[in-house]
Amino acid sequence: MTYTLPVNFADRPITVIGGGTLGRRIALMLSLQGAEVRVYDTDLGVAKAAVEYIATQRHRAVEELGGNPAVRLAAKDDLPGALRDSWLVVEAVPEKLGLKQALFADLDQLAAPDAILASNSSSFPSAEFIGGVSSPERVLNMHFYMPPAVRSVELMSSGHTDPQIMELLMAELPKYALMPHLVRKQSTGFIFNRIWAAIKRESLLVVAEGVAEPRDVDALFADVFKSETTPFRFMDEVGLDVVLDIENHYCEVAGVENKSAPMLQEFIAKGWLGVKSGRGFYNDYT
Repeated sequence: MTYTLPVNFADRPITVIGGGTLGRRIALMLSLQGAEVRVYDTDLGVAKAAVEYIATQRHRAVEELGGNPAVRLAAKDDLPGALRDSWLVVEAVPEKLGLKQALFADLDQLAAPDAILASNSSSFPSAEFIGGVSSPERVLNMHFYMPPAVRSVELMSSGHTDPQIMELLMAELPKYALMPHLVRKQSTGFIFNRIWAAIKRESLLVVAEGVAEPRDVDALFADVFKSETTPFRFMDEVGLDVVLDIENHYCEVAGVENKSAPMLQEFIAKGWLGVKSGRGFYNDYT
């Protein structure tokens, strides 16, 4: 069956799969035009918490970024119901390859035939989980950072993605106050994360090896680059469990040992996941 681009999408829902730290922020941005946005999670409590987050943050986002004050939100734990007639589906589940492969096979079967199936994966190219997808031309990476504070989005083809999808999203995403960037060739880590991976890896190692404390690294980074965003604060925002998954994947691709894994595993075992748990490399989150 030949794929055709979605039609009448201004009046159709958008679905975000996963109501965690990034999923709820992605859903917030995609709600700005007033379309119905559904957040699906296997844990309905997480989906409801995501919808509550959007409801509390949306007024400020509309004031600062523009958009439609009207909002239609739904929390779902029923995947077929969450996908019904959606024109865009964005996956934001943990960085587990098997999980994403199984999910995209399900999305391919359950979503509308013209729905665009996008992955927010920060380390896996979508080419790695289209084996069970009958229409790979509608699958791509749509990598968000930490909206609404950081609104860049990287779009990368699966190697089979219909070029018209890339053109459509490059044109449509700015309407949601997003800034799309086209990744012109398949790349592990896309554009920024490929660069950030080197900074993150060495930052973790100088702490794991006892060369410096996180505060020292962040203070130097802030002073030298005059940056408000620093490595360890940023990792705490992302979540140390997510950081570990991503580092494990990068090291597997490169065929090297993840020497920072024991330190991260120790933090995770203590429940120190970063901002979302109240403690990570720093213990001053309230």
